[in-house]
Amino acid sequence: MWRKRALFWLFICITGLLLLLIRLIQIQLIETETFSKHNVNLLEESVKQRTQELVIDNGRGNFLDRNGDMLTHKKVSVLVLFPFLKKIDWEIEKVSAISGISVQVLQTAVEAAKKPFAFGDPEPRALTASQMEQINDLKIPGVFAIEKKFERSDIPAEQLLGLTGENPQELKKRYPNKELSEKTLLGVSGLEESFDEFLLPEGKSKLVYHVDGGGAPLFGINVKYVDPANPFYPVNVRTSINKSLQQKAEDLVDKYQIKKGGLVLLDIEDNSVLAMVSRPMLNKKDPYSSAGITNRMLKQQIIGSVFKTVVAAAAIDHNLADPARLFDCSKKINGKPELTYDYGMLDFTNSFARSCNRTFGELARELQTIDSHMLEDYAAKLSLTGINGWQGEVYHTSNFKQLADEDKGRVFLTDEARKDANFVAMSGIGQNEVRATPLSVANMMATIARGGKKEMVRAVSKIEYKNGTTMVDFPEQNLKGEMISPFTAMKLQKLLREVVLNPNGTGRWFNNLPYDVAGKSGTAETGKYEDGKQLHNKWFAGYFPYQHPKYALVAVNLDVLDSEGGVNPLFADMVKMLYENDHGKEQ
Repeated sequence: MWRKRALFWLFICITGLLLLLIRLIQIQLIETETFSKHNVNLLEESVKQRTQELVIDNGRGNFLDRNGDMLTHKKVSVLVLFPFLKKIDWEIEKVSAISGISVQVLQTAVEAAKKPFAFGDPEPRALTASQMEQINDLKIPGVFAIEKKFERSDIPAEQLLGLTGENPQELKKRYPNKELSEKTLLGVSGLEESFDEFLLPEGKSKLVYHVDGGGAPLFGINVKYVDPANPFYPVNVRTSINKSLQQKAEDLVDKYQIKKGGLVLLDIEDNSVLAMVSRPMLNKKDPYSSAGITNRMLKQQIIGSVFKTVVAAAAIDHNLADPARLFDCSKKINGKPELTYDYGMLDFTNSFARSCNRTFGELARELQTIDSHMLEDYAAKLSLTGINGWQGEVYHTSNFKQLADEDKGRVFLTDEARKDANFVAMSGIGQNEVRATPLSVANMMATIARGGKKEMVRAVSKIEYKNGTTMVDFPEQNLKGEMISPFTAMKLQKLLREVVLNPNGTGRWFNNLPYDVAGKSGTAETGKYEDGKQLHNKWFAGYFPYQHPKYALVAVNLDVLDSEGGVNPLFADMVKMLYENDHGKEQ
């Protein structure tokens, strides 16, 4: 009996050992890189346990402004210290003398360190080139003066550039055929998302050393520099943003307390974004907790009287803008007396300058009678609807979009609305179902300033390899579809200038600016209420200088009371700032 029991327990023990052996083989030989349902890379994890490292550059591509300045990050020459210094004698007095940091402060920092660190992080102490050279000449193990990449605390154009984050599931879904660490940063919004495939890291640049269980150097005090050693990566995405103008624009938007809205500034010559500001601001600690992650300059809004520019273009082409024709601007669109804005009888030009609703409601009805798609066709001709951002073929992607978050605009939603006289009249003054993005409104102004030529708006001019050569170029490109004629564009230019020159025009506030402005105002009813009072969208869109157009600018304040929140001071100060910027360059 005892033999049977002994054999039984022997069998159990051998079986257990075999299972354990199989499990060890599985862990150490078979599933070393994809262990468990979480696909843990055991080799990487084991290396992490016995190494400490300081990442100098995470390897993800960089965003530059049009002049080559870094936008999201900055490179700082810093003093790097390793924690094993507390276990050895090192020339701390010499490092102190060169860096200007007291011996006591250096010693305290090292004693408290558990990992390698840049002195002063998160606001590191910057070293001069001479200090770097002198420190590195000391050749002290664990003491380095290096140039390290840091994320900026004040990133300009944050919503345009976008966010990155870790998302292992999305990483596998987006790049199923690439072997990437689960810690790889992904672009999740803005240009970071659009250009993500180009920005993916080839590997990190870092300083590494091996430690034992107590944190002491395992193989002596040799520190290794690890680098992907690829002269072409990481790439640089050169945006069209002018960093200086962007920062000044953001300051002005905040000065005038734009809580929801912002501005778009385009360079008319190459039709690119010089500055784009969206509010509310991004909450970096919890970006998805509020509306700050949304770039409102790319989202459709109710544009109000700015849309009268479209109606005017169609009216000019269809001989409805006879200078001798008068419109009864003492009445509202519905024919009732206009008590607030009683302008009397006005001709077409004065109707546009003073933004008479009756005139453009009436013209819209007449135009839609001619063709039920008339207003939509002219909105498209003026770049107001459709996608305005650069799109085209890039490598294997046939429809690459720079501004993936951009909304399309619209005039009508249904065929019934196109044929309803009341809906049409309201649409003629930019109400009802009419929507457009601030970007498309800016592009409409740029289109008119160029004599009717429609172009895609670029936020990025090219992608450059690390060595400065061009990887991908994004050339100027025309928008497809019909355009307004040069004659119609010239007529619109005069109308937009009259808005400013006319003593009663809605843009008369801009008549004495250093640059001659042409443009159109807009106050749109939103259908939203606060304390029983309706909220409005306040707009001014224009271009300047009038004779030699250089800039197209749109300023918008969304969901504000009619008695407040105008954008005239913001627009005016932007014009002054740009004049001073250009005048300073000339001198």
